[in-house]
Amino acid sequence: MDLIGNGEAAAETLRTMWTIRRFEEAVDEAFARGLVHGTMHLSIGQEAVPVGTCLALEDDDYITSTHRGHGHCIAKGARLDAMMAELLAKETGYCRGRGGSMHIADVATGNLGANGIVAGGVPIAAGAGLAVKMRGGSQVVVSFFGDGAVNEGAWHEGVNLAAIWDLPVIFVCENNHYGMSMSVSRAFRVKQLSERAAAYGIPGVTVDGNDPQAVHDAVAAAVARARAGEGPTLVEAMTYRWKGHSKSDKNLYRTREEIEEWRERDPIARFEERVSLSEAEIEACRAYARDRVREAIRIANAAPDASAASLTDAVYAERATLGASR
Repeated sequence: MDLIGNGEAAAETLRTMWTIRRFEEAVDEAFARGLVHGTMHLSIGQEAVPVGTCLALEDDDYITSTHRGHGHCIAKGARLDAMMAELLAKETGYCRGRGGSMHIADVATGNLGANGIVAGGVPIAAGAGLAVKMRGGSQVVVSFFGDGAVNEGAWHEGVNLAAIWDLPVIFVCENNHYGMSMSVSRAFRVKQLSERAAAYGIPGVTVDGNDPQAVHDAVAAAVARARAGEGPTLVEAMTYRWKGHSKSDKNLYRTREEIEEWRERDPIARFEERVSLSEAEIEACRAYARDRVREAIRIANAAPDASAASLTDAVYAERATLGASR
């Protein structure tokens, strides 16, 4: 798919990237006002990866997400009002206000859930891929994860199982250069994390993660391979998060100059410079994102707060049973 020259595809790409950006700016402000509790992990600056990836998928394909997963949810078609309600601990949120930022799931759009555990989504994706294969389905599964996940045991086990069983899984690494405060240059001896694919006998490719077209092309090729029964692919998308690891991050491990250098590579601004849309059409995409986010905030704020009285409604193990099992 041509995301630059095709006007319809270009507009969809730009609208979605702007929607992710505006949504995260809005929740960042809500956190500063004390309306969002706990912590939050923002992906501002990384918008091209989820958008380029999800445009290569069909509606019934699956994804697993991460603790930095707002962009994945939105790119896969999540409702903004339900996402905002979840962050604001509202009863109408995706998880009735109980999961918060790191645990949004939307099975209706194929989103099997964000995960607060680093690499936690990788074995889930392998399991979903196995289920698809056993059913004889045509779907694929995309597993999003950060560079820090690539050194986790669950990552190695999940990728290895997907490889030896030829599962229809695409492993998408959002390499934003830091696992919390650990630079990739200190955590790995390989030059590119895609080199790790060779250990499992699967293809690995590294692309510019701030270019939605480059991401889309790599993922689309991996999707075609997976649908053909040829197994998984590792796609490493080089990108950068403008904000800290979480809201408590004081950014003491990187310089202002480094952050500013990457801000100049803003994936949205770069795409607007290349895209085959008029200035009026570009402005319409920006307005669309702004209005959608404002409406989501309005709906979420008007929703009832999550009730503590129903916290155990989804807990099925009885205390007596738990006691007996000990």
